[in-house]
Amino acid sequence: MKSRAGRLGRVASALVLAALVGALAPAAHSQTVPQTGTQTGTQSVEGQPMVLAQAGTEQRGAVTNLPLPRYVSLKGTEGNARRGPSLSHRIDWVFRHAGMPLRVVAEFGHWRRVEDRDGAGGWIHYALLSGVRTVLVTQDMLELHSRPNPDSDVVARAEAGAILRLNECEPSWCRVSGGGQRGWVPKTTIWGVDADEVRD
Repeated sequence: MKSRAGRLGRVASALVLAALVGALAPAAHSQTVPQTGTQTGTQSVEGQPMVLAQAGTEQRGAVTNLPLPRYVSLKGTEGNARRGPSLSHRIDWVFRHAGMPLRVVAEFGHWRRVEDRDGAGGWIHYALLSGVRTVLVTQDMLELHSRPNPDSDVVARAEAGAILRLNECEPSWCRVSGGGQRGWVPKTTIWGVDADEVRD
């Protein structure tokens, strides 16, 4: 099975967060079909309606009544993303790291259609997902600050690809944690949180 590039971030000093970069690998003997962004409108699966997230509008999942799209994380160390919402559909992608942030864009029964930062993904069983919020660091050697201010003290640094726990968020900054460290980072340097999202 061929994997996307990934690496293990090692602690170089007390200020560097160690994190395993989640790899997304195509399933063996299957054609990879990356998803290219959030779709819109209403479709049906096996004769039942399925609402897909629409850009710029507030949608609710037909199963959970939770907002679409929304962010979740991978619960275990592996999750199969399938072509459709059942075990009979072929596996297109295999997510390989616990805590990887994913965006839910559709629901059908016990299945959630998810995508990663690049828009790749598929249908995954809800039992493999967690409501624990995480984010993916998109800037190398990202500085974690003691306060939501670029002039505040730097308490840690995280490598690009590190997966961190998401805590509270202000309009432009979020507090994250990982590797025993915690600090504030600009929203523009992480993936897994909406630009206008505020969390207490």
